Amino acid sequence: MNIALHRDPGLAGAPFDELLAFIAEGAAERDRERIHPFEIFDRIRDARLGAYRLAKEDGGGGATLRETLALVIRLGAADPNVAHALRNHIGFVERFARPKHSPHREKWARLIASGAVVGLANTELSSAKVGGSPFETKLSSDGDGWRLDGTKYYSTGALYADLVIVRAAGPDDRALCAIVPTDRNGVELVDDWDGAGQRLTGSGTTHFRNVRVEPDEVVFDGPNVGYGVPYTNTLPQLLVTGVVAGILRNVLSDAKALLASRKDRHFYYATATSADGDPLLQEIIGEISTAAFAAETLVLASADALDELAYVRDRGLPDEALAQEAAAKAAKTKLIVDELTLKSATRLFDVGGASATKRSKNLDRHWRNARTLASHNPAALKARALGAYELTGEPLPSQGFF
Repeated sequence: MNIALHRDPGLAGAPFDELLAFIAEGAAERDRERIHPFEIFDRIRDARLGAYRLAKEDGGGGATLRETLALVIRLGAADPNVAHALRNHIGFVERFARPKHSPHREKWARLIASGAVVGLANTELSSAKVGGSPFETKLSSDGDGWRLDGTKYYSTGALYADLVIVRAAGPDDRALCAIVPTDRNGVELVDDWDGAGQRLTGSGTTHFRNVRVEPDEVVFDGPNVGYGVPYTNTLPQLLVTGVVAGILRNVLSDAKALLASRKDRHFYYATATSADGDPLLQEIIGEISTAAFAAETLVLASADALDELAYVRDRGLPDEALAQEAAAKAAKTKLIVDELTLKSATRLFDVGGASATKRSKNLDRHWRNARTLASHNPAALKARALGAYELTGEPLPSQGFF
């Protein structure tokens, strides 16, 4: 299916360029000293970056998913912590604020258009099935509304968010989303995420203790609603890979800067008198630049597949084949981009030498951040699922992590 997608910068003009430059400034120091980007998220709200994908008639930028992923790559290059902390927000827009049939859509679209940021509280450490249900977090009746109780881990983005999506079970154990303000009584955001990388994504524990939930803050899963739609996790998975591709873009920038800084200093036994004139080091730069190009190209190609799927879904047409193909492309993209980025983040030190390992430079953050993001979804299990899909047509998993 060929779909004409026009290029409209929308909200991504000069204000976003200025914002991205502000985000990039001090990113290495924030990562090294674990300085939370609260001010950055205030600026993101003011710029309404989170409304980029929202339809124009709803007050958004009307961006395609290709344009959205291109922005995510730029965000990942500026600061992968900020980019990943917005991942669940973008997923929320796609699941709840864009689809015309989504319950309470007008409310969600209005909040997104105003600049509100959304986080997610999904994972429970007590769950034996990672990415699955049932949930121990429960929603119980309370007069004309509900009460929410439970504890979540990996609450990515919630620390900086105005609203948080909480995956829970209703009185009949039916899976649902409660979407509540983060400052509501009974909601506790704990800054206890201690990962080797992605240290500033606000991915800590969130407690919900007798939290009041209003009727229009609950969306039950259904065959065509929210998390019940097959393969709605493909976009969130591709967003992770887009952040990794952004890291690779930053690796290239740092590699070039490192080599330029060594112009008058090089090993005595090298084949060139200057580092930037050494063909071996030039080759490394060429390899990293090629990897960055390949990574970004693959992410955008997968985004094109999701744009085709969105086009069909928006019109209520059959989408199973397109959904499978989009999920397969996103999975293949992950496997390749992760490998290219981790290799390039290591090769960066071959360009800079021993001085590149100084903690003040914090260049190891690229590998740490990419490795942490790559660990979000097990490569071996994903590759096996792809192999079975290619060989026998076995359907790919349709919910979490695909």
